[in-house]
Amino acid sequence: MEIDLGEMPFNMAFHPSDHLVAAALITGDLHLYRYGADSTSQKLLEVKAHTESCRAVRFINGGQAIITGSKDRSILATDIETGTAIARLEDAHEDAIYSLINVTESTIATGDDQGCMKVWDTRQRTCCNSFTAHEDYVSDMTYVPDSGKLLGTSGDGTLSVCNLRSNKVQTRSEFSEEELLSVVIMKNGRKVICGSQDGTLLLYSWGFFKDCSDRFVGLAPNSIDCLLKLDEDRVIAGCENGLISVVGILPNRVIQPLAEHSEYPIERLGFSHDRKFLGSISHDHMLKFWDMDELLQSDDAANNTREDQCDASEDDDGEGMDVDMNPPKSKKGTKRKNVQNGSSSGNTSAAFFSDM
Repeated sequence: MEIDLGEMPFNMAFHPSDHLVAAALITGDLHLYRYGADSTSQKLLEVKAHTESCRAVRFINGGQAIITGSKDRSILATDIETGTAIARLEDAHEDAIYSLINVTESTIATGDDQGCMKVWDTRQRTCCNSFTAHEDYVSDMTYVPDSGKLLGTSGDGTLSVCNLRSNKVQTRSEFSEEELLSVVIMKNGRKVICGSQDGTLLLYSWGFFKDCSDRFVGLAPNSIDCLLKLDEDRVIAGCENGLISVVGILPNRVIQPLAEHSEYPIERLGFSHDRKFLGSISHDHMLKFWDMDELLQSDDAANNTREDQCDASEDDDGEGMDVDMNPPKSKKGTKRKNVQNGSSSGNTSAAFFSDM
């Protein structure tokens, strides 16, 4: 099953409880579709959300609205029933917005091209946290509710840990040789996994973020553009060669390729609300749906016939939580954000949206 979006997508998001999927396009448009395994997909909305490329999209308010971030520095909330703008913030960041994630039911986080990360309260419509965490674009983020930590990866080659309670950048890793493009947390919170531009997976032990504890090069030399956690031991990786693969973590191994979207880079992966489908987008303008039951059945069959020779162990760095008071100067890479350029911290008391 697939949907022709008509233009290059930069991001996608599944509805939290319904068979709906939203796509953010290079044209600044927002599309909303209803999908089903036994029926043709139906376009429900096509909204000119932004004047420049729409780079990020998520559902908020229990799926009643869609929020988008753009190269034009604006954030827009759109009603999914009517397609009308609920609220808009024109100057959310001082630079182009690159990434956006859900933090809690009522908060989101955004990252921009210059390394600033902000947390927004979507109900109060205010910015509640702002971090100058990086020196280059914020490629991905993830939130850890138990500790109140927001983790970010960047084109400057670092992983940051921001404390939402103290409103401080708690620590930042040493600079990697390559841009870090994606991040997930696995092994019941004990490991942070980052995908890099040279195809290496960097594994960090929780609390020891200065340097990675392990590296896995099984997907090299193709950049790992997005990661999606399957369970505590397996992650799905989308790479620049268009391949989608299941990777085991500790022991580290490529379990098997799952699918080939196209010859172009995978921009984003996501699960449908019932985890029946895996969605993928790429530069071929297509949003593709992969049946998870079929994929995992072939995965299980491969596991049953493979003898695991790996004897990896989770090592400990032997020191406490780092606090990086004077981070080193960046060794910036080639900036993957240039792909997203087609057709410093802000004021934490600024209003989130102006009413439409």
